Amino acid sequence: MKERLEELIHIFEEIANNPKKMVEDYKKETGKEVIGVMPVYTPEEIIHAAGCLPIGLWGGKKEISKARAYLPPFACSIMQTVMELEIEGTYDILDAVLFSVPCDTLKCLSQKWKGKSPVIIFTHPQNRVIEGANIYLKREYETVKEELEKILGRNITNEDLKESIKIYNENRKTMREFVEIAAQYPQIIDPIIRHNIIKSRWFIRKEKHTAYVKELINELKKEPIIPWDGKKVILTGIMAEPKELLEIFKDEKIAIVGDDLAQESRQFRGDIPENGEDVLYNMTKWWQNLEGCSLATDTNKVRGEMLINMCESVKADAVIVCMMKFCDPEEFDYPIYHREFSEAGIKNISIEVDLEVSSFEQIRTRLQTFKDIL
Repeated sequence: MKERLEELIHIFEEIANNPKKMVEDYKKETGKEVIGVMPVYTPEEIIHAAGCLPIGLWGGKKEISKARAYLPPFACSIMQTVMELEIEGTYDILDAVLFSVPCDTLKCLSQKWKGKSPVIIFTHPQNRVIEGANIYLKREYETVKEELEKILGRNITNEDLKESIKIYNENRKTMREFVEIAAQYPQIIDPIIRHNIIKSRWFIRKEKHTAYVKELINELKKEPIIPWDGKKVILTGIMAEPKELLEIFKDEKIAIVGDDLAQESRQFRGDIPENGEDVLYNMTKWWQNLEGCSLATDTNKVRGEMLINMCESVKADAVIVCMMKFCDPEEFDYPIYHREFSEAGIKNISIEVDLEVSSFEQIRTRLQTFKDIL
């Protein structure tokens, strides 16, 4: 592996594993604000247009104690760990926090936020096929923009929004290319490295992230494509963390050649239209066109078909479902696409994801057995 490729991989690792440092560095370098964005889909372009850094709040591997006073034990571990970190003051460095509330736990957490940072809350319409949904969501985005302008004390112009949409679309396009190229180099882009590259986009400005990823792609293309002697899989679910989980994939030579994770590829599957002057309305179309996510109501339930097609296109051996513990929307979708997998002959297995877990031997055994069956 060439020296610059190793340097870039290390840069992504540093960014992905040190979000607090990214916040501090951004504030020091620019003097601008940092806005926390809660899972899963938030209009980051509005924050970016204001000159701020949107930073993802996805919790982390942490023992829960204080959060139990505010959230029930059956709330997912993302929300539990976010609440724990928030109570401890980790997020006090943020200038505001933006909440979308597509699930009951996020609604609950948005009302129980105890930190110093002001909270902005908006709602995605779930009847997404009608024009009224776009009108409603545009009004929600207008409210987000107005609230952010009050907190920052400056206006966000239409031209700034247009430019931010271009920057984000370029990042989405680049990330789609990365996912495709990375699947050809599993001996270099192992599950941990792949995750770091994608996760790092939550912690730096998108134009900077795009430049790094483009350079990485160019460096990768210089490397020879070597046949992979392990197994190739697609992941689906909310997220594939903590790192110990990905280490099992790496140890067992299970390459991740595609994903349908809410924290990862669902974020950049589609672009925002750039035509016309109604920028906020254009942003609503991204939500209306989003398919295959348990948090966006889909009466046609196309997720199974999407995953089957993905398997065929990248020649994956199986789909691994990373089932976030206590995530009702994901659990409701699972029986439908599991049946479709069986009918299509797609090998699959479900593993439980819980950020509080300290022992991963059960998951290791399940994946070892599954690999043997493959």
